[in-house]
Amino acid sequence: MSVASFETSNVQEPSTVDEVGVAKKPKSSEITPGPGFQIRTEIERPADHVIEHFKSFETTDISDMLNRLYTMDHGISNLANDKPLVGPAVTVKVFPGDNLMLHKALDLAQPGDVVVVDTSCSERNAVFGDLIANKALHCGIAGFVIDGLIRDLGGVQETGLPVYARGITPFGPLHRGPGELNFPISCGGIVVNPGDIIAADKDGVVVVSKSFAEHAALRLTAHKARMENYVNNVKQGIFSNDWVDAQLTADGCLVE
Repeated sequence: MSVASFETSNVQEPSTVDEVGVAKKPKSSEITPGPGFQIRTEIERPADHVIEHFKSFETTDISDMLNRLYTMDHGISNLANDKPLVGPAVTVKVFPGDNLMLHKALDLAQPGDVVVVDTSCSERNAVFGDLIANKALHCGIAGFVIDGLIRDLGGVQETGLPVYARGITPFGPLHRGPGELNFPISCGGIVVNPGDIIAADKDGVVVVSKSFAEHAALRLTAHKARMENYVNNVKQGIFSNDWVDAQLTADGCLVE
């Protein structure tokens, strides 16, 4: 049996055979416009003064003020340097192993934006390297948060950009798609919408939804003096653990 006749005999859909009997790619595998392959060119970002406000706080304080529910998985950390990162999110969802949409994000991100990448938890190959980092530097992009791998670490470090990711590999990506740009994604176990504020530092990455960013900023300011006073007292040995006993008693803990 010839190769052509063998392939034809295994075709499941008549429509996948061309005029000379050679099997074609199944229609179901073709990339089509719509969910999974779409771009939103305009997004709403929080006001500049709200974004700037979060630069005055560490991620631990921001996380506490969000009831500790909006912190990304600890496996995502800054692999390039020790710089913190704060800015509105441009969200990218790539097909595992591909970074076409990440390249396109460079055209849409504005100065100060943070590009956040959802790889569907793929840790097979890198989706980011020194070429994207250098292009991003010239675009004024603040940095990257990638739920996946990067490569070309030396070149990335030369740019000075903060790049938070899961790890490093020399294995590079494809550039075919599909993917999405500026639609909701999942990164580090947290839903990120375009325009949400990303705050990242040596402790990790926190996501502040743009819907409550201004309220969270006001709460941080209101609690700042009290928390600073409490920490300073603890450092001097001025504290009481009475609250621990009160909590144990309220919970009915058995103490022998």
